Amino acid sequence: MECDAGLVSPGGNNAKAVLCQRCGSKVLLPGSARYCQRELFLPSMRKKNALLADDSPDGEMLKDHWLVDDMYTFENVGFTKDVGNIKYLICADCEIGPIGWHCLEDKKSFYVALERVKHE
Repeated sequence: MECDAGLVSPGGNNAKAVLCQRCGSKVLLPGSARYCQRELFLPSMRKKNALLADDSPDGEMLKDHWLVDDMYTFENVGFTKDVGNIKYLICADCEIGPIGWHCLEDKKSFYVALERVKHE
């Protein structure tokens, strides 16, 4: 998936609000995240308890992400329990996910996959 030009501002930030695909809850305000490309594996979308129970989840490699450098930038996001050295980002309202990825070794990098959210 190539990033839709209307989603990225000239400065490289998100031009629109980032919302949960399922419930529409606001995850990020416009301008609060930077577009980046990094290949990350995300398990298939499901509720948080099912996500944690699966030892070898199905999923996909995703390349287009919003990068947030401070967890307090999010309007609404939840985290799974640690899965190795990773926490997955989920919608805090409906608990569907993962919508993103965070490595515990890097305190300043929170990735939200463009394909797992909607924009408004």
